[in-house]
Amino acid sequence: MPLTIPPPSWLMLITNLPGRNQTPRMRIWRALKAAGGELLRDGVYLLPYSSAARRIFEEQRQEISGAGGTAYVMPFESDSPEQQAEFVKLFDRSADYQGINTQLNALKRAVAGLSELDARRQFAAIARDVTALQAVDFFPGKSSKQLQELLVDAQSALNAQFSPNEPQAVHRKIPRRDVKDFQGKLWATRERMWIDRVCSAWLIRRFIDKQAKFVWLKHIKDQPKRALGFDFDGAEFSHVDSKVTFEVLLASFSLDTDIGLSRLGSLVHFLDVGGIPVAEAAGLAAIVSGIRTLQVDDDALLKRVSPMLDGLYQSYATSERQESAKSQSTATQRVTKSARRERR
Repeated sequence: MPLTIPPPSWLMLITNLPGRNQTPRMRIWRALKAAGGELLRDGVYLLPYSSAARRIFEEQRQEISGAGGTAYVMPFESDSPEQQAEFVKLFDRSADYQGINTQLNALKRAVAGLSELDARRQFAAIARDVTALQAVDFFPGKSSKQLQELLVDAQSALNAQFSPNEPQAVHRKIPRRDVKDFQGKLWATRERMWIDRVCSAWLIRRFIDKQAKFVWLKHIKDQPKRALGFDFDGAEFSHVDSKVTFEVLLASFSLDTDIGLSRLGSLVHFLDVGGIPVAEAAGLAAIVSGIRTLQVDDDALLKRVSPMLDGLYQSYATSERQESAKSQSTATQRVTKSARRERR
């Protein structure tokens, strides 16, 4: 049985850049700072060991070599529990979390006096900061969880202010439907669509009922009898348990196996009710908010947003296929190498 050697705990980058030109030094420092690297002393950087950390340090080593300097990447273990604790403490992000908490609380207090566009822009900027911070929080603790809860609370405050009367989730089984039975239908939802509604309308017309017609309701009691309602209390398709309307539609029409749509569903879920952050969420919210400000007509809103969702879906689906192909290629290479070793 082959011996399995566990990876080391830490990775060190030792750099030496001669000369007085500060440009390459600043470029390298910014790259390492953005990656979460911590400075042990001048020219010596530290990261917890991972394949991503190794790649980052190797990229900077090549950058330094190209600038006429020297650099070494060294994996190692701390020599005592005390030293290990000191290294971990270098990556304490508590102060950064507190700073973002302060921004979120300020936004929640100010939201009533802001326009929707300004409020969504501010939230999008904070959400990007949260994503960037969590990407370099290698030892997450309570602060990370608290910040996530505050982010959800702030998003809920924005939705309550600018997209009120969101549906309440019900507990029931989601029946499977056949798209053949839902062609050329009239669909109804609340006017002034926000993320879940506009994405659900796009999903309906793109994947369920290509001839769908929509009616936008000022009051849900005005829903035509022959219309299929979505994303309001009592609608045919709305929130069920932890699923938002977009996800309910995916499950209802057996579209939840489509990786691109599933990833888009995670994005819609985060923007509508919170949860696991999605990198593209802040950008989508800002864009839809801007379009909603410019387009008071929901037909025009759907027309403007649809190409963007087409592109986002295609990007998700393509990247997933590429990742799958890469994984298969890696697995094949491993089998080939193993076979070669056995032949030897």
